[in-house]
Amino acid sequence: MAHIEKANGFVDWLDQRLAVKTLAKVLMTEYWIPKNINFLWAMGVVLTTLFGVLVISGIFLLMYYKPDINYAFDSVNYTIMQEVAYGWLWRHMHGVAASATFLIIYIHMFTGIYYGAYKRGREMIWISGMLLFGMFSAEAFSGYMLPWGQMSYWAAQVITNLFGGIPFIGDALVIWIRGDFAVADATLTRFFMLHVLLLPLVIMLLIVVHFYSLRIPHVSNQDGEEIDFDLEAEKYKSGNKKEAKVIPFWPMFLSKDFMIVSIFMIFFFYLVCFHYNFALDPINFEPANAMKTPAHIYPEWYFLWSYEVLRGFFFDVGPIAASDIGLLGFGFANVIFFLLPFLDRSPVVAPASKRKGFFIWYWILLVDMIILTIFGKLPPTGANAWVGFFAAITFIGLFVALPFITKNETKRGA
Repeated sequence: MAHIEKANGFVDWLDQRLAVKTLAKVLMTEYWIPKNINFLWAMGVVLTTLFGVLVISGIFLLMYYKPDINYAFDSVNYTIMQEVAYGWLWRHMHGVAASATFLIIYIHMFTGIYYGAYKRGREMIWISGMLLFGMFSAEAFSGYMLPWGQMSYWAAQVITNLFGGIPFIGDALVIWIRGDFAVADATLTRFFMLHVLLLPLVIMLLIVVHFYSLRIPHVSNQDGEEIDFDLEAEKYKSGNKKEAKVIPFWPMFLSKDFMIVSIFMIFFFYLVCFHYNFALDPINFEPANAMKTPAHIYPEWYFLWSYEVLRGFFFDVGPIAASDIGLLGFGFANVIFFLLPFLDRSPVVAPASKRKGFFIWYWILLVDMIILTIFGKLPPTGANAWVGFFAAITFIGLFVALPFITKNETKRGA
């Protein structure tokens, strides 16, 4: 009887496994993707791959890292980089993957803006994606502090000070975030917990939400065409594949994604092995020193555009201090992209090239953010300060003007 029960148990287990595999197959093959899309639609899978690299490399680094202000710097720059076999490789992979993640995020974000992938029922796709951007930003900032170098320390000092500008609770909030009256050991411990536990869990949850939101409705296509997915899917299933405007998620779409990911990973490991230093700030190879302020403090390149908005306002306006104006601008810059689906008042879902007013707006925004990024790393003196000021004003003005630019847009363009 025992043998029969074991055999029945094995059969039940096998049935469950087959059911799961069948369900996965149905979900993957019954999800249809527009045929007329280009390689830019693969950026989401590239980001998922990079997140996997960050998790795996982070686990290896976690084995030797010590979240203590007396040992953190040495555990990274001596133990991991010089004593642990291939420790340098895992650190380079982690650092390059962090920078590459934001490069792909910006490509992914501006692709969505260009093709209007945030409109007509796709607002949740956009908002969940922007939430992911926010969580990745917090993850990157908390990780930037862990090596406990000069720029790590002073960047944490500046960023945590920003919360002091919040009315009524600002000062208490700064102390709560730091766990002390100044950036110290308690701050490092808190940011370590955020970086290795809480934020990765939130990111994983948001990735699931973001991918699931792609099903309702389907993803947009390259021409902004409204597609009857059920009808086009029936054409494909009946063998009329050439006329069908859709392809199955598996294997057709994912096979293209895998090819693009493979090409990207060649480029990624080229950077890891030969140009890893682009992701590592030279100043951060100097141990943190609260008594020695760097001549010029700046964040990593992917935060420079919003940092330049923060410091772009360098003079008072009446009773309002320049620091308060900058803080308001910084808050505006970090919230406004969430509201893009509601600021774009046009009913047209089409690429920017088919929307004249929006097309001009899009390219001005892109160029302006590049200017903000470049000047965000330069000392805010002389002409640099004025360029940063006008770039910050332009950034804010573009989003204020967007509802008026798109309000009267028709299918023929503005």
